[in-house]
Amino acid sequence: MPHPTGVIHGRFQVLHHDHLKYLLAGKALCDHLIVGITNPAPDLTDSEATDPARSCPENNPLTYHERSCMIRAALMEAGIPTQSFSITPLPICRPVLLKNYAPTDAIYYLTIYDAWGHEKKKRLESLGLETHVMWEKTVAEKGLTGTEVRQAIRENNGWKALVPASVAELVERWNLQERFTIAIST
Repeated sequence: MPHPTGVIHGRFQVLHHDHLKYLLAGKALCDHLIVGITNPAPDLTDSEATDPARSCPENNPLTYHERSCMIRAALMEAGIPTQSFSITPLPICRPVLLKNYAPTDAIYYLTIYDAWGHEKKKRLESLGLETHVMWEKTVAEKGLTGTEVRQAIRENNGWKALVPASVAELVERWNLQERFTIAIST
């Protein structure tokens, strides 16, 4: 039986096919999926000892709003009804704030690839939240990364094949290729 409510989270900088696979796996486990966007704003992003690169500004070029639009568009493109999911900020680097953004009686879905994945699980459980590890793999088995997608967009190198069509449309509309290129050169 599916859980009534599940919470899944990520930075989604830029949402790609492996992110969508992750989101759909979470949705398959619950009636209503809450997608938490981590590092939702610079003032809610802290350095993490287990994954220092995740807090760098160049690895967080998109706004919360842009990522929310990408998630919504990709889930709708995948046929998920809008009433069966919602999107919220989820400042995982400040666990004490999580109860302000997502329900404490939900199941918190996650995947583990490294020390950061184990740290997130520990943080959620320290708050008394129920977790469910959907899969645990090595970093080598992780697959596509946002860093690779942003690089492909910057270089205009086959990036459209890496993201859902709805996300590609937003990338072009927002001219992210130019923004990503400027961000690297400054």
